[in-house]
Amino acid sequence: MSAIQPLANDYVTLYESPDPARLFCYSPGLARCPTGRLVATLDLGGPGVADLSGPKGAGGDTGPQQQGKAYTSDDGGRTWAHRLDFPFMHARPFVAGDALYILGQMGDLMVVRSDDWGESWSEPARLTEGQRWHQAPCNVHQANGCVYLVMERQVYDDVRGWPVSAFAPVLLRGPLGADLTQRASWTLASELAFRDAVPAESLDYFGVPWYETPPRSFVYVAPGRGASAIGWLESNVVQFVNPDHVWCDPTGHTFHLWMRAHTSGTNLAAIVKVVEREDGRMETMLETAPSGRKMVYVPCPGGQMRFHILYDEPTRLYWLLSSQATDSMCRPERLPEERYNLPNNERHRLQLHFSRNCVDWCFAGLVAVGGSPRQSRHYASMVIDGDDLRILSRSGDARAKDAHNGNLITFHTVRDFRGLVY
Repeated sequence: MSAIQPLANDYVTLYESPDPARLFCYSPGLARCPTGRLVATLDLGGPGVADLSGPKGAGGDTGPQQQGKAYTSDDGGRTWAHRLDFPFMHARPFVAGDALYILGQMGDLMVVRSDDWGESWSEPARLTEGQRWHQAPCNVHQANGCVYLVMERQVYDDVRGWPVSAFAPVLLRGPLGADLTQRASWTLASELAFRDAVPAESLDYFGVPWYETPPRSFVYVAPGRGASAIGWLESNVVQFVNPDHVWCDPTGHTFHLWMRAHTSGTNLAAIVKVVEREDGRMETMLETAPSGRKMVYVPCPGGQMRFHILYDEPTRLYWLLSSQATDSMCRPERLPEERYNLPNNERHRLQLHFSRNCVDWCFAGLVAVGGSPRQSRHYASMVIDGDDLRILSRSGDARAKDAHNGNLITFHTVRDFRGLVY
């Protein structure tokens, strides 16, 4: 019997680090313009960022704080043109009305706009003042004449270690025809931080958290391998339109946020819902099961790592691009050296699933596989382009520092993806 062949192991290199030990490639974002043009974004990190010089943003300032880059392709991703360097990170490109935007954060939320599909760009605009935001470039949703996306705000500063317990996912809403570089164009949902929503000390019977970690703290579970307090992050927007779905809102004003569940385990996502009120306010709250029990965790293949969800109207299916875990039950002290951090943190196998309801997932195939655990294929974004899925991956080869700090951004295509449905 032959092994399963990846759907899109071949790739085009969009960006390659000139110094893999010191300059790392992060945050791939992808959008498709009405013209068919593809727009890709990424950001750079690591000590090598200090060595960079050149334009920071549309205004032409120079200095070592350059973070983000934007590219366009008019031939389906075979070739790419560098269009912009921008001074923020965790960004994603998206179309709203007749304009193209890139929105991310550098502490505060920041955005740039193009009115010619990426040929030229506005000055960076700041949407908040004195705040701390985070978020990977997950999906963007359109409904009710608006665009919806999530950024997460760190609402507490007393966490030692990774502060995912202090993150509150915030749904942002902007009218499609408005100027989304203006703060007044955006409505922000109410905030619900993980530690205010989930009583971690009372969770039991299903192994969350997997390792005992004091609240707001960090512990080493093996030499060089540590666990932070549980939390949620990196949210996708999901809306249920099938009236048979238990959580469908026939008025179209309820949105669900499907988030990476940081538990040190695997294959769970964390969820909340956001309800739009008649006065325009958006209220964030926990979802409930038909029994009335509050819901936080749902099954999600690869939910332990940043994932990307798209709804496809022709198939009426949700498509999930995520990281495949193969050995999360290994004792941490026995992991091979090239495996990054804890056993659940496997990053070199990118997988695709589909679902009618975002809970029951069918395996569609492996998208791409790195040659070793060091050679990551993860944190990927995707867009639908006709019959194909276009995918941009945070990747690495044998020169990568480790699976987290890769040296490549790679572009992949899954041909005729709807033919994978069974």
